[in-house]
Amino acid sequence: MAILANKNPNSGSKFTWKIGSILLTLGLVLAACSSGQESSEAGSDTTGSKGSSEDNGNGEASGEPITIGSIFDLTGGLNIYGIQQDRALQLAVNNLNDNGGVLGRTVEVSTADAQSEDTKYTQFANTLIQRDEVVALFAGLTSSSREAIRPIIRENEIPYFYSSLYEGGACDKQTFVTGATASQQMSVLIEWAVKEYGNKIYLMAPDYNFGTISGHWVEFYAKEFDATVVGQDFIPLTVTDYQPVINKIQAADPDFVVAIPVGANQTGFLEQFSAAGLKEDIGIVSTNYGSGNQQIVVSPEAGDGIIASQEYFMVVDEPANKEFVDLWEDAYGLEEPIVSEAADVWNAVNLWAAAVELAGTTDNEAVIEALESGLTFSGPNGVVEMNPGSHHLTQNIYIVEGNDQQEFEVIETFEAAEPSYENGICDLVADPEITEHFTPGDL
Repeated sequence: MAILANKNPNSGSKFTWKIGSILLTLGLVLAACSSGQESSEAGSDTTGSKGSSEDNGNGEASGEPITIGSIFDLTGGLNIYGIQQDRALQLAVNNLNDNGGVLGRTVEVSTADAQSEDTKYTQFANTLIQRDEVVALFAGLTSSSREAIRPIIRENEIPYFYSSLYEGGACDKQTFVTGATASQQMSVLIEWAVKEYGNKIYLMAPDYNFGTISGHWVEFYAKEFDATVVGQDFIPLTVTDYQPVINKIQAADPDFVVAIPVGANQTGFLEQFSAAGLKEDIGIVSTNYGSGNQQIVVSPEAGDGIIASQEYFMVVDEPANKEFVDLWEDAYGLEEPIVSEAADVWNAVNLWAAAVELAGTTDNEAVIEALESGLTFSGPNGVVEMNPGSHHLTQNIYIVEGNDQQEFEVIETFEAAEPSYENGICDLVADPEITEHFTPGDL
């Protein structure tokens, strides 16, 4: 189905979520997070239009608008993330335009709704590139959506920004990652938890690539910090009864559990874990808790004391965060907290704009070269720096603790945390032909 020429209804109006709708959305994640799902339905929206190219083919001499593309999950089970990602992109573009645009030109956005289906990412990436001639693409949440896009991006050689926390290891000349990786989040989280709780770890994770690859990282960092994984469970997304898992945890007697299930799996497990009375003796830590505002879905009792590590939480005390939150509140309100993926998208758009300004052109090769120059930006989570070889950010990582008010408090900040694994295994300046997704087995 062709992309409809209608303005995205979520791009500029306030959108209020009730707790009940969040519960429903998280429940739908069960179906949406499985990779490779297909649907016969398709649809998207575009914001703005692209004029005919003149002069050098990029419209630079004539000052025509610059068109970028975005594909996020505006509907379906992942829209709790996708709507905020889309809002962040629109907010960043509006802010750029309010301050003179990029190269003195207005930035416009062609937007598509992937409907929480990987096949739509493939379809709309081709459409946005070939029909709308976008000069950069901002898209995806799950690792499977990223992997669906990457071959298309390589073929067309345009910059692609993936803005989501993930298991790490993506290495591609055209791909730039602004979310946190396991070598940033998991490393500091395991080290902190071993010091705080003890050296016996139990892993509870989803049974697909995010969970299984993250499980390898738990094993890796357990060894690095003199800890032991005393048990693990990889849970299908359809599970709702966690008593068998809880029984195994009790039998293993760990000091803490690394709990990284997704959606309703996560909230259901945390509620049942709390109800079983295990929180008094066993810590709970996670790299993805709160990334979809799970803290306002679980009960105050279940959420109190849970530890999470991510690159952004709305409560972080950074100078640029106040401006970001104020802009967000003016545009959309603050009925729900801003999630980390929104800050990741904001950083991505601004890094792209800085690269275009540095290059003096929207030419793909020149912009990628500018992105590889070590660009920095003061984002909501602090100063971020694009690593030339790995195309991942050095950025702050925050460890927070949930309280009984369904909020977070920052308890430790790790400044300028490097994506050490990606920097060590991926050098796209020296070898621009690498197109791998490395895993801990490649260490």
